[in-house]
Amino acid sequence: MPSNWKRSPEALHKTYVANTEAFYKTAGRGLSGELDQFVTDCALQLWSRGGAVGQAHCDAANQIYSKGNIMPKWLLWELTGKICEPGDFLPPLFFWTLAETDKQRGTDCSRVFIRMLTNILLSLAAVDDEVSYAEAEYITAAGDKLSAICDSTGVKQGKPGLNPADYVTTAEPGFAEKHPVSAAGAAQGAAQAQKAAGETVEKPDFDALMAQLEELVGLEDIKRDVKSLMNLIKIRKLRQEAELPCPELSLHLVFLGNPGTGKTTIARILAGLYAAIGVLSKGQLVEVDRSGLVAGFVGQTALKTQEVIQSAMGGVLFIDEAYALSTGGQNDFGHEAIDTVLKAMEDHRDDLVVIVAGYTELMEGFINSNPGLQSRFNKYFYFDDYDADQLLAIFESKVQKGGYVLSDEAREAAADYFRDLYANRDENFGNGRDVRNTLEDVIVRQADRLAAMEEKPDRDALMLLTKEDFLPAPTAGKTE
Repeated sequence: MPSNWKRSPEALHKTYVANTEAFYKTAGRGLSGELDQFVTDCALQLWSRGGAVGQAHCDAANQIYSKGNIMPKWLLWELTGKICEPGDFLPPLFFWTLAETDKQRGTDCSRVFIRMLTNILLSLAAVDDEVSYAEAEYITAAGDKLSAICDSTGVKQGKPGLNPADYVTTAEPGFAEKHPVSAAGAAQGAAQAQKAAGETVEKPDFDALMAQLEELVGLEDIKRDVKSLMNLIKIRKLRQEAELPCPELSLHLVFLGNPGTGKTTIARILAGLYAAIGVLSKGQLVEVDRSGLVAGFVGQTALKTQEVIQSAMGGVLFIDEAYALSTGGQNDFGHEAIDTVLKAMEDHRDDLVVIVAGYTELMEGFINSNPGLQSRFNKYFYFDDYDADQLLAIFESKVQKGGYVLSDEAREAAADYFRDLYANRDENFGNGRDVRNTLEDVIVRQADRLAAMEEKPDRDALMLLTKEDFLPAPTAGKTE
């Protein structure tokens, strides 16, 4: 254990007490005994995902007790044995009761509990020198399962969660509100430079971006991956603040999947989240493909690529269909673009994130084409095709946002169309792009129908999409 470890066992206990006391202030102290045991069980499950258990874990386990309760006396050999027993996270029975009580009284103690538990688990995950992605996934799963109970029970949303760097779940302003320009390292320096130059420094809103993520249709596995990645970054920042060793963490990602599955949307949300959490200074997304990086003459590609990289500094460079850079042979200028991007990833690793995207099989070949790509891209997000119900949900969402209304017959026609589209999809299946193209075709048919009317259409007529507008069925597989 490093001698400069600021999160000592005593400090960890203070963190635990601060969080639990904030919860007891809203829910009462009646759960203190059950809560201590439950958090201990969660700690064992959490640490079981991190590999070997050491004295740091034992010391931490002995600090999991509420004010007024008896301090545990774990021995290392006892803890090691217990680590092998726990399984997946299961919400405790008392939480169901807590949620039901919230529903009856119009309170949000169960939501406060979730924020409290997340803060505690984040600090417990940071007690040793290694933090695994599996530990971050466990914390994400815990929050998701508890939140699902609140949602199903009808518990109100309550106040937004605080930044875990605060450790304490209270109604006080969050860390980002109290320290709007407080990100560590290069992000802080860039933000301060902007401020000194008179530029407005506005960090993206973390909670708003996470809410935007949740509102997306489908993508459940991707949502979990994003939440786990955010938890892993939070833990890393806590360890940096505690002057603990931090293993290398690559924020560069590979997005695998067919077109129209939400890859660009997720990349844009991630760019904002990276900035909100303080690992990037701006959070903009710069999207390019091969044509935006490769020029026609020797030496020009490097200059063109460097210009794109410069525009992406402080944010995310999103390279769509990245496999096109490596499929032109050894003398193709695409390799020059790859080498330039790889160098920038090394030179600007503190303020530049690169996401490459494309078809699954082609992207796997792209990554394997260059040892530098293999070493820098080790986290993969898999984007599945949308099913028929999800395609219909996306269509209805676009209809509503566009200021239109579907008749009942039109909705039935849409449901039949998307079921057929999904059942007969081929390599040209466009997912969300097909939905957008479908709506554009429907709107054109509506315009033709309304233009043929003798009387001027009123507001309701301008909004209504009918079965007539939907048929004949739009042509599937249209591309941009």
